[in-house]
Amino acid sequence: MTISILGINHRTAPVELRERVAFGPVQLEQALTDIKQLPGIEEAVIVSTCNRTELYCHGQAEHQPMLHWLAQFHGVNPAELEQHHYYHIQEDAVSHLMSVASGLDSLVLGEPQILGQVKQAYQQAKHFSVVGGILERLFQNTFRVAKAVRNETEVGQNAVSVAFAAVSLAKHIFGDLKHSNVLLVGAGDTSELVAQHLVQQGVSSLNVANRTLHRAQELAQRVGAEAHSLSQLGELLPSADIVVSSTASTLPIIGKGRVEKALKQRRHKPILLIDLAVPRDIEEQVNELDDAYLYTVDDLQNIISENIKNREQAAQQARKIIAREASQFLDWLRSLDSVTLIRDYRQHTQKVAQVQLEKALALLQQGKPAEQVMQVLSHKLTQQLAHRPTQLLKQAGEQGDQTTLSVLQQLWLEDDKQNKETN
Repeated sequence: MTISILGINHRTAPVELRERVAFGPVQLEQALTDIKQLPGIEEAVIVSTCNRTELYCHGQAEHQPMLHWLAQFHGVNPAELEQHHYYHIQEDAVSHLMSVASGLDSLVLGEPQILGQVKQAYQQAKHFSVVGGILERLFQNTFRVAKAVRNETEVGQNAVSVAFAAVSLAKHIFGDLKHSNVLLVGAGDTSELVAQHLVQQGVSSLNVANRTLHRAQELAQRVGAEAHSLSQLGELLPSADIVVSSTASTLPIIGKGRVEKALKQRRHKPILLIDLAVPRDIEEQVNELDDAYLYTVDDLQNIISENIKNREQAAQQARKIIAREASQFLDWLRSLDSVTLIRDYRQHTQKVAQVQLEKALALLQQGKPAEQVMQVLSHKLTQQLAHRPTQLLKQAGEQGDQTTLSVLQQLWLEDDKQNKETN
């Protein structure tokens, strides 16, 4: 019973290759059906995101057939995949899956979205009936481990993106953001990320001001905000507790005079201004005003750098949790192998006994003396059951295999002990 994983990710392959081997929703059913037909594969789950494509399999699958199947399915040259992929088995594969689900193998360390993507991949594989008892237990254990990593470490607690850092800073200063009035200046990707984080924090009063009103309206509609043009900045600033600016302007659009005027209208109630633009949107001199608190993207980068260090320290704790849990899962998997071995051995001995019993009964029916028949039965059983262990003993002695000799010796000692206790 082998757990294996073959894949590529953002660390090993360029985005152009990742795009070509990604599985879309329409392709997934066919892919899961096809991969199950590969020799040796009993179960499979395919995890496919913008940053990774990974095949998780259980059975006796071999490395190269999996690689060639992935290449053939997407029409990619296997040689191209050969230099950009990775392949893990058993404990390495289990640890890798747990690391992925816990956010330790992500582009942004500790990001939480990947856990939902792994869960979705598992559910899809279950839906198409390609998950059995082994992968079922592996993925359920993985989800439990990912939860433990979140609860027992701080791997996902600190901001490591500019947008998230900006909102975290605002929350640190204001505490509860639900009653804060927020003004976003600019309607690009960064502003949208900031808006999404603000909405998650419960901000209800959100305004978007942009040079092009149509762009502001589009963003406002997606995040439940009000849209304005930049010409309305003078009207919007006095009511804003938090201003986050991120435009493509080559010159500052919020000057010291404008902020000073807004503060007077606010009766000097403080304003937090966060400038995420390069070049800067907010004049540096704004920092000279007593009730204006200006942070630039460089200030946030310092926060992010410190938080990355904290996440790395938390990741070390997380890896210890994963190592422990992966080892326990492999112990369980190995126990299944021993259970199978015990079952097969018992079936073998029962078959041998049944054959000899039938021969003994036949001799009795022929009128042979019972004592003679019992002696023949005992002799035949002893010969057959001792034949293979005798061969192993001889072979181990010739090869100096002390481990096998020790195990067999322990077996005889236990038998002698039980016999003496019985007598």
